[in-house]
Amino acid sequence: MSLEKARQDYESFSEAVKEIFGERAEITGQDYVYGGSINDSRKISLSTGDQIFAKTNTIENQKFFETEITGLQALRSVGEIGVPEILGSGIDQEKGISFLLLEYLECSSKRKDYWTEFGHQLANLHKAECSRFVKSDNENDRYGFLEDNFIGAGPQNNTPKESWIDFYRECRLLPQMKAAENYFDPDTMRKLDCLLERLESYLEEPDFPSILHGDLWGGNVMCGSDGKAWLIDPAAYVGDFEADLAMTQLFGSFPEEFYSAYNEINPISADYPQKRDFYQLYHLLNHLNLFGRSYFGNVIRIIRKYV
Repeated sequence: MSLEKARQDYESFSEAVKEIFGERAEITGQDYVYGGSINDSRKISLSTGDQIFAKTNTIENQKFFETEITGLQALRSVGEIGVPEILGSGIDQEKGISFLLLEYLECSSKRKDYWTEFGHQLANLHKAECSRFVKSDNENDRYGFLEDNFIGAGPQNNTPKESWIDFYRECRLLPQMKAAENYFDPDTMRKLDCLLERLESYLEEPDFPSILHGDLWGGNVMCGSDGKAWLIDPAAYVGDFEADLAMTQLFGSFPEEFYSAYNEINPISADYPQKRDFYQLYHLLNHLNLFGRSYFGNVIRIIRKYV
């Protein structure tokens, strides 16, 4: 499947609604949707009986939506798991906002096999051919993405690389370490440098690259009206599938049946627990940079464990 197209140049919120749903479409209700810290999110009800999910931000932050669209398109194009349809986006100068309109997911009760099905679906997503999601003139580049994007509100560098370990060192850990250096004393910075230099001792090149959600904690998975898992708010890129699994265990963990089902389709490596620490380190450093010192202790715990 090719990447779907959604108009991204609407000049007002109302123009987008009328073009997508017809000239008679009017907004009849708006309900705030809570849970995110970056955008203003609402459930919009229309006179046509339709409902849409709308995200808004400042005009200056339109890039958040542009890159989210690319990530959603990539995940949807694989076709292995539910991802909301992109309806359109644009800038409303009068309101002083940028906006993104998505299919509204009506939450339902989970199917009895919800976690098993989710494990199978994610494993199939990770096993899908994904070379089309790496934009590079070098045919040997396997890791990266079509564009740079964001991890939360932080920038995420997706410059293509041939080696996963080089990509993870240069595009994931190194930028976060540099951004967080004011938190660390010289001895800790030396330990961080040592981790980077010895990364080949802790990670290995994957057997194959995978398209990743990139920010796969529990808040970015919803149960849709079909009773199955749907993915939202990606920070997508092509990498090692175990990086996605590590994020599922950063703030708690999914039930064991999810991982058992995943392993049936795409076996998890024996040294995953060690790799999990390094993949979680990236997100912990990002949280340290975005939200402050409450994440410092967890960062130091991983550093001391390996140096």
